[in-house]
Amino acid sequence: MSALFVATFAFVVAQRLVELAIARRNAAYWRARGGYEVGARHYPLFVGLHVLFFLSLAAEVGWRAPALPPWWPWTLALFLLAQVGRYWCITSLGRFWNTRVIVVPGAAPVARGPYRWLRHPNYWIVALELLVLPLTFGALMTATLFPLLHLALVWRVRIPVEEAALQAAARARRKA
Repeated sequence: MSALFVATFAFVVAQRLVELAIARRNAAYWRARGGYEVGARHYPLFVGLHVLFFLSLAAEVGWRAPALPPWWPWTLALFLLAQVGRYWCITSLGRFWNTRVIVVPGAAPVARGPYRWLRHPNYWIVALELLVLPLTFGALMTATLFPLLHLALVWRVRIPVEEAALQAAARARRKA
């Protein structure tokens, strides 16, 4: 494994762990103010998908030990650009950002940052990350499988749950 892979892998894992701590803090904040979680049954699927992604990436790069492909600077640049986009999403949502679906009765949907133009932009960005990070290190099986699994889970499960949650919050807002 290259030093670039080890450093990048460690950075991304640490980044995700920090984000989980932020998500826990944000969830506790909203639960203390009447927020509640929906879709908790599918949350382990997302956790499992991301854990398997990291295991697959490490195993494929470690097992196959591919040389850095000639396109690696481009895919690494795309990955870094995706980081900017993801943090734009996180900062735009502020305390509403979470890895879980937390309904805050009466809260208006966030309409700033990328949410001004797109619904659920973070999911597209994560799909891009799940594609370009493995491509950077020549892990073609991981790059093929995990973006597709992520998008299938997002489209078929997560977005419908989030849309229902947004509608519930809108109904609560109209009643208030």
